[in-house]
Amino acid sequence: MPNNNIRLIIEEKVPFVKGLFENFASVKYLPPEDITAEAVKEVDGLIIRTRTRCDKNLLEDSAVKIIATATIGLDHIDIDYCTQRGIVVANAPGCNAPAVAQYVFSTLLHTVNRPLQSYTLGVVGVGHVGEIVARWGETFEMKVLRCDPPRHDTEGGNQWVDLDTIATQADIITFHTPLTSGGLYPTHHLAGYDFFRKLKRAPIFINSARGSVVDSDALIKAKRQGLVGPIIIDCWENEPTINRQLLSLTHIATPHIAGYSQAGKIRASQVAVDAICSFFNLPTIKLDAVYPAPAATTVAKRDVLASYNPMPESRALKDDPDDFEKIRNNYELRAEVPDGHDPF
Repeated sequence: MPNNNIRLIIEEKVPFVKGLFENFASVKYLPPEDITAEAVKEVDGLIIRTRTRCDKNLLEDSAVKIIATATIGLDHIDIDYCTQRGIVVANAPGCNAPAVAQYVFSTLLHTVNRPLQSYTLGVVGVGHVGEIVARWGETFEMKVLRCDPPRHDTEGGNQWVDLDTIATQADIITFHTPLTSGGLYPTHHLAGYDFFRKLKRAPIFINSARGSVVDSDALIKAKRQGLVGPIIIDCWENEPTINRQLLSLTHIATPHIAGYSQAGKIRASQVAVDAICSFFNLPTIKLDAVYPAPAATTVAKRDVLASYNPMPESRALKDDPDDFEKIRNNYELRAEVPDGHDPF
């Protein structure tokens, strides 16, 4: 029998978790639009994705004690408010990093017209995702520029460059930072017009990090001025109501599915389940899925191309931007890139 003293709401699109907690708690599965202040009023814990905004409006009169988000990012959660309320927040850093790296290289290979080793790759944000992207870039014998001021401050060393160097030297620029508004290195609109006006090589520009890391209006202006080359966007400001002008200027446009691999979802869901079990002192619960291997150390061009083709989703989104959520919610989770020994 369930323990009716523990009450959980699980966003219905979180995969691999249905049926796991019923022996231990009272559970409701709801779409994000139904996770309202009234719905969570007497709920102890939430398992969510990015579509559930957790802030004072949702949580003020609730009994929520823990929020486990099956995502890397936390910008849909008001961390300061949760801290003040004593609400524990758990996320899944790095869970879909291999999938996002797969997205970056697949979209590049559907864009470039020269061997990858002839390009200089600028990676802005060298965390879980950025490090894999940088490593795979070196596998392809690209010159890789790493920009990560917080890591530079912490670790030192001469392997880092600043954002101006990325702007002036990179042929391809890909962003992999979290979205932050405060601190020493805020990333909100980090890619603004001040950055774009310094570009020297009309680089391929990729955003598969967070939508508001990029100032959409500034990117549109830069593209129209010829400062930017092909644009690849997966993460958008104001999703799912995306900027139609920016969409029209993209080479590849996808509805925030860069991290949508089956392995990434398994990792994220398991982290969320572990957080709930730990918080409520429940027995260990394992998903009914084989836990995936880490990211490939090296990858081959043929394997990247065989593993993912972004063009169907891009065509669908350009044909009907109003289908953003429909395309995203019906996206078939892909397999990640296997280890490969011949990068070319």
